[in-house]
Amino acid sequence: MPAQATELSAGAMAGAVPSGVADEVAGAALQMRAVVLRSPGQPVAVETVLLSPPRRGEVLVRVAAAGVCHSDVHLADGLLGEGRCPMVLGHEGAGVVEAVGEGVSEVAVGDHVAFCFVPSCGFCGACRAGRRTLCETAGRLGVAGVLMDGTSRLRGGDGSVLQHGLMVACFAEYAVVPAAGAVPLPASIPLWQAALLGCGVVTGVGAVNRASLRVGATVCVIGCGGVGLQVIAGARLAGAGMVVAVDVDPAKLELALRRGATHAVRGGADAASEVMVLSGGGVEHAFEVVGRPETMRQAWDVLRPGGTATVVGLTPIGVEVSLPAIEFLSEKTITGSYYGSEDVHASLGRIVQLVVDGRLDLGEVVSDLIGLDGVEGALDRLRRGEGARSVVVIDESLAGVAA
Repeated sequence: MPAQATELSAGAMAGAVPSGVADEVAGAALQMRAVVLRSPGQPVAVETVLLSPPRRGEVLVRVAAAGVCHSDVHLADGLLGEGRCPMVLGHEGAGVVEAVGEGVSEVAVGDHVAFCFVPSCGFCGACRAGRRTLCETAGRLGVAGVLMDGTSRLRGGDGSVLQHGLMVACFAEYAVVPAAGAVPLPASIPLWQAALLGCGVVTGVGAVNRASLRVGATVCVIGCGGVGLQVIAGARLAGAGMVVAVDVDPAKLELALRRGATHAVRGGADAASEVMVLSGGGVEHAFEVVGRPETMRQAWDVLRPGGTATVVGLTPIGVEVSLPAIEFLSEKTITGSYYGSEDVHASLGRIVQLVVDGRLDLGEVVSDLIGLDGVEGALDRLRRGEGARSVVVIDESLAGVAA
């Protein structure tokens, strides 16, 4: 079991860091283990870091478990822009509230919560328009690796400032997040499974909701990793009549069929043609969950006239995709979906009810249970396209499963 975080006195904290840094840190701090990215493209490592207490509007969460997402790979490989390290990685996870800052009423000590990495401000143009996942404030500060007040609660052992990965930083024993970044959960959902809710599940199921599938719709899902499997489950729950899963990995295709896909097609140059034959001339909805130009083009190519392709996969900065312009005359549509494209708190409430009712199984997409020391290996598996979702079990007693 991971070592428990140790509380340090304010005086000890001040004596351990360079002059000036201690003035930024209010109160006591926690010494804990966390996965730190020091330089893009270099292996991540577990370090002992310092976490300051929550300030006004923030909560301290004891992390039970965290999922390893492809976004973590892109961050680790430096594909999402410069200046994003040193950083504590991890944005998909769940745990138990340990303390709350001033003014917090949304959650209380002892609550089980899932993390939300877009804690929308409620006041910017996007939020006022009802598009909370596009919150301008959270988007800007999340890229900067700071919390909603523009500062970090994380320090390295030498006192250097560390960024919060996607405003969460949950590959760690504890995390301080904005109150809006902690979504209450029923205690009946094991936290090692609940860890997947705040990113993979809400992203995948939310993309299906955004597409407004009708009952009996024909669907193709390209990419059957951790998020793609959630898209398949969402399509099944929405009543799709045909769900064609496409992936290069036969093991993932088998899992996709168990998740609700009706057909499985091996990815490759001929995949689009095979989907067209299976669907009798193309599908009404295609979901791209890989993040590559060639698979985005496949999602377009498998559509019938009037169909819609939804891009869910995250691409590195600078990647472009081209489409045959003449085919816009067939009234095909291509669009994007970010983080489910709806209010995360509201959508998670609906998804949690599906879990409680036994209609959505969270655990079946988990291929590997690891500890903090296994994060680098999990990132490598994602780079190779192996496995579905790795879950980091950080606190065995809270997570509900042995690592």
